[in-house]
Amino acid sequence: MPRFFRRLAEGVFDEEDLKFRTKETYDFLSEAAKEYNLDRNNFIAIGYSNGANIAGSLLFHYPDAFRKAILHHPMVPMRGLELPELSGVSVFIGAGTNDPICAPQEKEELSQLLTGVGASVEVHWERYGHQLTG
Repeated sequence: MPRFFRRLAEGVFDEEDLKFRTKETYDFLSEAAKEYNLDRNNFIAIGYSNGANIAGSLLFHYPDAFRKAILHHPMVPMRGLELPELSGVSVFIGAGTNDPICAPQEKEELSQLLTGVGASVEVHWERYGHQLTG
């Protein structure tokens, strides 16, 4: 299935490709902002599953990637990184307590990591799996 970056197995990211695609996406967004005269400081990410993971990786690598992010069923994109200061960034994480792909601990760790660098994080839990819900 097409994705923003390669994975080695279910829930196991190809970290080198993720780093490359993260930079590629950041550069694309920055160039698009210039080309279309958009306020680069006012971008908001909305992603589901792999889309949420690339958005999360952008937050992990760039302090100015997004002003806000809505991440549905994300995982921790990488571990062992020194995250940028994210004060003023708001992040909503939608999660399922019965998600077979992303364990609840992933959402809790992601929330703690983002909060630890100043982001305002809200996690919303549903009693469902990996699907989007009403």
